[in-house]
Amino acid sequence: MAMLVLGIESSCDETGVALVEWEGATLPRLASHALHSQIAMHQAYGGVVPELASRDHIRRVLPLAQTVFDEAGKRLADVDVVAYTRGPGLAGALLVGAGVACALGAALNKPVLGVHHLEGHLLSPFLSADPPEFPFVALLVSGGHTQLMRVDGVGDYDMLGETIDDAAGEAFDKSAKLMGLPYPGGPWLAKLAEQGDAMAFKLPRPLLHSGDLDFSFAGLKTAVLTQAKKLGDELEARKADLAASTQAAIVEVLLKKSLSALRDTGLKRLVVAGGVGANRMLRQQLDAACAQRGVRVHYPELHLCTDNGAMIAMAAAMRLQAGMQRPTDVYAFDVKPRWPLYSLQESSQATEPVAS
Repeated sequence: MAMLVLGIESSCDETGVALVEWEGATLPRLASHALHSQIAMHQAYGGVVPELASRDHIRRVLPLAQTVFDEAGKRLADVDVVAYTRGPGLAGALLVGAGVACALGAALNKPVLGVHHLEGHLLSPFLSADPPEFPFVALLVSGGHTQLMRVDGVGDYDMLGETIDDAAGEAFDKSAKLMGLPYPGGPWLAKLAEQGDAMAFKLPRPLLHSGDLDFSFAGLKTAVLTQAKKLGDELEARKADLAASTQAAIVEVLLKKSLSALRDTGLKRLVVAGGVGANRMLRQQLDAACAQRGVRVHYPELHLCTDNGAMIAMAAAMRLQAGMQRPTDVYAFDVKPRWPLYSLQESSQATEPVAS
């Protein structure tokens, strides 16, 4: 029997809506998706303003849903499950998506399912033209999270290492802000780095030789600040070099730790997911290093690296298909602004109610 999942993402500053469908044991496929980014709205403030983000989600979610249904040639009545991001994220923003999803579920008399935002990123490469196969090592580099894990199946995650302070995405964004680049800084820094010399400044590679798979990027940010102050009036002329050196430091740590995880686990497949996974230098170096080692690398499509509804619908569909979680017809809801990914494995998701 064919199943259709409506997914709603509203954890931060992107409003995403998507439809994913599948039949039997086939891999779920994306029917349609629509996304609105709030970047232009938040640029004036140099970062995300939570209250403004929540209000914009309210304005955008239903028109985006209409677009998705029109493009897929589907009706609301065709939906079998309504999925939404339950956490982690901004509490107010999460409540918008959860509220809309549960209201739709109640109106349609269809069950709802809360999804972990990071699991959405983790499983997003299954939406690509070259989906991975289990098991694999996953490098999850999304927002405030940088994690390496062994993935043996849906919901079967073994944490290998994670950031102990700033994540890679934060290192990109904070370093860019120190250089006076616009919000969001990461993509601007990466673009500017293409014009610079990555060897111009000797910046630290925190925990590169720690002997474990944990990450730390706070020291790198401090080093960038120190170097920017040393440059003084020369910063503008040397900004591309500083950007290139910063990017090189971050990418080297991500690359070496990923290769160590592959070596330690003996696996020959790597999945890279999250916004930083769109970084061109990271992809190039991972592709080259893994090709030498006979390792397959999988990424989400570029337009699905940032937060989006497709990854939420896909994660819900894969959990349902694997029997890892049941949707619920209890439409009272809560959200989890702080929700560690490892907790999915600690709890019995096949019986845990999604809404409470």
